Amino acid sequence: MAYLDYTSPRAQYAFDVNTSPLFKKDNRNFINILGIKQLNTLENVSLLDIFMSTNNVVEPHYHQNAAELVYCISGAAAVSMLNPYTKRIQNYRIRPGQVANVPHGWWHYEVALVDDTHLLAIFNAPTPEVILGSDILHFTPANIMAHTYCMDENQWKQVTHPVKPSTYIGPYKDCNRPQQSHPGYGQQYRQYPQY
Repeated sequence: MAYLDYTSPRAQYAFDVNTSPLFKKDNRNFINILGIKQLNTLENVSLLDIFMSTNNVVEPHYHQNAAELVYCISGAAAVSMLNPYTKRIQNYRIRPGQVANVPHGWWHYEVALVDDTHLLAIFNAPTPEVILGSDILHFTPANIMAHTYCMDENQWKQVTHPVKPSTYIGPYKDCNRPQQSHPGYGQQYRQYPQY
């Protein structure tokens, strides 16, 4: 971090995260952000304040610059991550007061299991940078993806056409397919140790 004069009148020590939206799907599913751009005295910490209703998903993504600690304030969520060493998805169900730690660079996603789920994602970087799954699918040239995965290019385009860039919270508002009941629920969740 560049030197900051803590005696400067420009040094900020408080901020209202509610005034800093990152993404809004609707009044029940949105994300607010706090990073060094919002509060210039932050050092190696930032956060996302996440609100979701049942079956909404923070889309699969990874953070190229930070690890993420997901803290459940209210509701319940499934935090799932791909362990790059075992090539297996690890699932953790968290409730208020519980956390799941996502190591730096790991592919992961969160699913709200109940309405009024409120999560705090805390990062060890001054700004949480992100690579979203929807952006990878949308912006990688179709001919490259089709060739790589031995598919017809038109087939790839047809399959990925509905994917909108920078989804953040899915499914889309205009999604008209039947809702799944708790995506990922059939997967095994790790239990928290009893103390």
